[in-house]
Amino acid sequence: MRGQLASSIAVTCAAALALPLALSSDAMATAAPRTAGQPTAGQPGAGQPAAERPGAAPVSTGRAAVPGSTQSLPLTPLADASSPSSPSSPSSPSSPSSPSSPSSSATTDRTLPPAAAQGLARRDVRHFSLVGVVWDNPDAELHGRVQVRTRATGTTRWSGWLDVDTHNQEHAADPGTEERTSGRVRGSTAPLWVGASDGVEVRVEAEADGREGAGRADRAGDPLPRGLHVELVDPGAEPPPQGPEADAPRVNVLTAEAAASSAVNADLAPLGATEIPALSKKETEADLLAARGGAGADAVDQRAKPYIGARPSIVTRNGWGADEQLRERNFSYTKTVKAAFVHHTASGNNYACAQASSVIRSIYRYHVKSSGWRDIGYNFLVDKCGNIYEGRAGGVAKAVMGAHTLGFNSNSMGIAVLGSFGGAAPPAAAVTGIARLTAWKLGLFGANPKGKTYLVSGGGNLYRKGTNVRLNVISGHRDGFATECPGGRLYAKLGTARTTSARYQGR
Repeated sequence: MRGQLASSIAVTCAAALALPLALSSDAMATAAPRTAGQPTAGQPGAGQPAAERPGAAPVSTGRAAVPGSTQSLPLTPLADASSPSSPSSPSSPSSPSSPSSPSSSATTDRTLPPAAAQGLARRDVRHFSLVGVVWDNPDAELHGRVQVRTRATGTTRWSGWLDVDTHNQEHAADPGTEERTSGRVRGSTAPLWVGASDGVEVRVEAEADGREGAGRADRAGDPLPRGLHVELVDPGAEPPPQGPEADAPRVNVLTAEAAASSAVNADLAPLGATEIPALSKKETEADLLAARGGAGADAVDQRAKPYIGARPSIVTRNGWGADEQLRERNFSYTKTVKAAFVHHTASGNNYACAQASSVIRSIYRYHVKSSGWRDIGYNFLVDKCGNIYEGRAGGVAKAVMGAHTLGFNSNSMGIAVLGSFGGAAPPAAAVTGIARLTAWKLGLFGANPKGKTYLVSGGGNLYRKGTNVRLNVISGHRDGFATECPGGRLYAKLGTARTTSARYQGR
């Protein structure tokens, strides 16, 4: 407790001391973000537990947060969900709905039982790139099929019907935690990345009577959960590409929240940095030994064999344009990191690496504004090119409490690969990214990527609360919860990730 308090004070002071400074982007950031699609071959450095978010005035940096928006539209009963609507134009454009939170009101009568088929007729909407469906009760499951079709921005071209993954309950905060019981959390599907769109149509159909799980929703006999809304997320426009104008010093405002998010990585990169630079293995080992110096008797053996991979380059939250005012102000920590759970975002593979930051901003907004979580659920994200991104705020080298594996968020971290890997094979670069990240982060906490560990279940559908469960140090989401995540094709690659990660550690 004292250590955490001291760390909190240190971070607060660091952020406060930096506030009077108005620095150019060249002084604030360690390096310009690398060209998308070009993974770096780095790998790991140190950092101790830490800290509540300090309050402070704005400071200057090289990049501002990218604002986005959310449209939340209620679904209504469908007369015939089995047949697609005609391809005619919408009868009337939607009235622009303002960005909404989980408390946005529906126009449907929630005192009536929900119909077995609900949806949204084809209509014009404001620009969006990611879509998902949410409902009132986070403990209710949607047993059925969710499909959307979208129109590419500025065209008359509509997509075919696209399936949205309905099984998302297992990506959540643990039962009984402050985040889970906040009163803001809603049930939700996985988010689906559809690219720049300005038209949408939705249909949700309950499972037919007699199928396993049919009719199980938030009230007995309800075929679908109550309060269904479609969430249309606009990640905001990307900043101008790097070019001659980027060479000129520029000053943007780093808000108090953004300064706090950056300050917890102060041992690894300057305040406001868009990227935490890679270190060599030798540099990483030196950092780790320095951090463990004087740590007691255990440090003797650890100094003799510092099993850790080189710190990889990590795009910070500032680097991918997080709007830090969306998340909760304080950070949440667990005691240590004994295991890494690998996920896929189930958001589809139809994105380019240059769009990865936009995809992450969309997922972040969907998790916070639509699903009611305190922050993005994952601790890290990896794109198809192997680039690594900071997830939930609190410090990349620290034991940040995530909301990724229901029942096993304590003493673990969650790594999500952007994409869907039930039928599609994960790119080799993404698997290598997992190995590099785990070799470093698990090494900070003395964990062997090829080993086993024990975690106590916080409650879920595989293990009762309080059960001491033996797991692989690098596990798939399905190892802690009955789910398809991270997809069969990615799950099959975890053995490769374990051996590669251990090799990077020098084992």
